[in-house]
Amino acid sequence: TALSQEGDGIVTGGKTAFVGGALPGETVSFLRRRRFRQYDKAELLERLSTSPLRVTPQCAHFGLCGGCALQHLDSAAQLTVKEQQLREALERIGRVTPRQWLAPLAGPIWHYRRRARLGVRFVPRKQRVVIGFRERYSSLIALLEGCEVLAPPVGALLIPLGELVMGLSVRERLPQIEVAVAESATALVLRVLDPPTVADEAKLRAFEAAHEVRFYLQAAGLESIRPLSLPAPELSYTLPEFGLTLQFEPADFIQVNALLNRALVGRVVELLELNEHSQVLDLFCGLGNFTLALARRAGAVVGVEVDAGLIARARANAHRNGLPNAEFCCANLAPEAPDLPSWPQRRYSHVLLDPPRAGAAEVLPALGRLGADRIMYVSCHPGTLARDLGVLVHEYGYQLQCAGVADMFAQTAHVESLALLTRS
Repeated sequence: TALSQEGDGIVTGGKTAFVGGALPGETVSFLRRRRFRQYDKAELLERLSTSPLRVTPQCAHFGLCGGCALQHLDSAAQLTVKEQQLREALERIGRVTPRQWLAPLAGPIWHYRRRARLGVRFVPRKQRVVIGFRERYSSLIALLEGCEVLAPPVGALLIPLGELVMGLSVRERLPQIEVAVAESATALVLRVLDPPTVADEAKLRAFEAAHEVRFYLQAAGLESIRPLSLPAPELSYTLPEFGLTLQFEPADFIQVNALLNRALVGRVVELLELNEHSQVLDLFCGLGNFTLALARRAGAVVGVEVDAGLIARARANAHRNGLPNAEFCCANLAPEAPDLPSWPQRRYSHVLLDPPRAGAAEVLPALGRLGADRIMYVSCHPGTLARDLGVLVHEYGYQLQCAGVADMFAQTAHVESLALLTRS
């Protein structure tokens, strides 16, 4: 009858079942795999009727690999589903409706994913190393010949990487690889529980040269990450519309879809309607992805982020791009331990916030006191977005002017969205 937030078909009549690979309108037979109190997770066995929106998945591993959930659904229909999920969340959770629905932001749907975490597992029975995403119905790593959503060159390197790791002495002590594809270089961070030998490092360097990638080794926490070879490459991406180049470290958060990110930043800046007098507060600012673009149009921007390393790199990015009107401060904005520094005492005409999935509930009272003319909320979870928008509308007198989705994670059920509020 519908799709779940994870992209599974919802079968009703009796106990509800979420069936991976089934689409609304189809009649299917299925096997219940995991049982819960109110619903079961199920595996599709046979389609007895087929939706006209069904397409042939491009990836041969679709259905086994848990990395994608919607390759069997037409790409335009994927956007419709995501927009409907946002509509329902706003109405049901936030009790709000925007005055205007924005046209969905769409970008590349294949070979776009520049950030990913790949599982690595040595399988003694098969005497091989498997690298990829987890299987849909288990904790096992799916055996992938390649990946249609990972950005090049990584999508075509899963088998060669597996063969490389198979030949290392630490093959059983290397559980994951972090991928960061920059415009300037491709970084692969190997989580190593034991130090590689000199022979291991020689094999890694040979792979670097053959495939034009750069390895980093991570022995413990993020602070332990170091490049295999010096000098370390410069990792960066650009926002050409704003004349910006942002440098980052291999484990830093960046939006996974480069072209969609450019479109999203452009739309955010456009909707905020900035001028040389605008004073902007950017919460959860990270490396300055939005902050620096805002600083190109506004009088001054203050970015706030909990990670001191990200703040340091944001300041360096502002200096590198010649933006003295971009200021950054470190503060914990997370729901479990909000740390509201001096920024609520200043007068801001505009606010942008781009929080994690948990949303920004703890900072909403401070935003209400600020009384900014326009608030732009960028979200990676429709439910927490709807909750927070409801508070800003019903408790602090804002109006929801517009909202829409951005297809940051094509072929998956992930919903990225944005919403603009103005003072009543």
